Amino acid sequence: MGDFAEYADFDGLGLADLIRRKEVTPSEVLEAAFARIDKLNPNLNAVVASMRPQAERDIAAGLADGPFTGVPIVLKDEYLSYAGFPASMASRLGQGFTRPYDSELIRRYKRAGLVIIAKANLPEFGASVTTEPVANGRCNNPWNPARTTGGSSGGSAAAVVSGMVPLGYANDGAGSIRIPASCCGAFGLKPTRARVPTGPDGGEYWNGLVIEHAVTRSVRDSAALLDATEGADPGAPYWAPPKERPYREEVGRDPGRLRIAFSDKPPSDVPVAAECREAMQEAARLCADLGHHVEEAAPVFDGDALCDAITRLLMTHLAAGIDDLARVMNRPPSPDIIERANFALAEQGRKISATEFLGILEHFSQVSRQVAPFFEKYDLLLTPTLASLPVEHGYITSDDPNWRRYIERFFAFVPFTPIANVTGNPAMTLPLHWSQDGLPVGVHFIGRFGDETTLFRLAGQLEAARPWKDRHPAISAWAKSA
Repeated sequence: MGDFAEYADFDGLGLADLIRRKEVTPSEVLEAAFARIDKLNPNLNAVVASMRPQAERDIAAGLADGPFTGVPIVLKDEYLSYAGFPASMASRLGQGFTRPYDSELIRRYKRAGLVIIAKANLPEFGASVTTEPVANGRCNNPWNPARTTGGSSGGSAAAVVSGMVPLGYANDGAGSIRIPASCCGAFGLKPTRARVPTGPDGGEYWNGLVIEHAVTRSVRDSAALLDATEGADPGAPYWAPPKERPYREEVGRDPGRLRIAFSDKPPSDVPVAAECREAMQEAARLCADLGHHVEEAAPVFDGDALCDAITRLLMTHLAAGIDDLARVMNRPPSPDIIERANFALAEQGRKISATEFLGILEHFSQVSRQVAPFFEKYDLLLTPTLASLPVEHGYITSDDPNWRRYIERFFAFVPFTPIANVTGNPAMTLPLHWSQDGLPVGVHFIGRFGDETTLFRLAGQLEAARPWKDRHPAISAWAKSA
């Protein structure tokens, strides 16, 4: 296939099929991926570390026969350990941090035949909703480089949407898969709590709020990747409910007549941009046209109190994570090597008592009990993904010297996504709408606990009804110039 000019036209399963039929080799696919990275990354800063030698070594050694054999993936440079390769977490404090073993999820990626080719950008410690770390520099949105990619999986989303790779590892603690997928125009699914393993290093990240998965261009890639990675690993604290059949088989299956509630009213008192409301309203009309029962409704809970509890959880985990990393790296934590808002938040976290922290967790449990009955009446809740279009760089930054302003802007941007992290429900964003200025605007669905099946069935139906495959950003593999 020569230089494989058509590389970016295929999703992950499409590339794997070409490789399986010997129309292209894994080495040719790898070469095509790096040709796009070399061309696009100077303008995007999505990739922060090449793993080409490791990828070439894995291909030469022979890849596992799986659903994604020979398909490239980027790793958000955070939780996952790739043996001997640094995972700095976009942090000056963590520069050079390594572990001598692979995480369980890395092992499952390799069993699926994936080729890990690079590390992707993220905010410092993966703790923000934009991606502009001091250590790596900002990650630019492929649709408009003056705008954010969202966070914390911003580098993965930009790499996927620009055509560098078909899928990128991501995780989600308050929306960190869904936020960048919405900002960049990708499909992003946060699975049910405990669906994807976190071992051997983590029992549960952020006390169960953070869930592992990916950002993808196609729904079927997300489903097939979840099939390849889901299931508890040894020592996991709990299991997600089992699925009936492979998720890949659910994409394209008739979802039936779903009961879909919709609401563009955020649970906390923040403004919602007209174009975000319009995107949700169009999605509601589309669902009704597809035969679903659609009505306005939303679960009732105190959104401001929930944001306060999540903030205090973030403070505690920043404090613990920074102190642990400082000990391992033998680097005293200071504002000279930690972004200012993160440093201040960690200082606040060290003041939180054990009894106060237990109260935070109990508050999450109470909110989950309040929300659960809503999903006995409805199959899905539809909302905007975000409260505004992708913001300009610098507006929400964890290097803000005023941590209170940072937190206020943080939650004003993402009022709709955190509830699914607190309850553990699966949720997804789909790129069904674009603004007048050509920016993607995601729409957000939350499903019943353990029920990714309904989300994948509806996502496949919506992808077919309102396809986004041929919508490409200005800075991408499809653009004549980038």
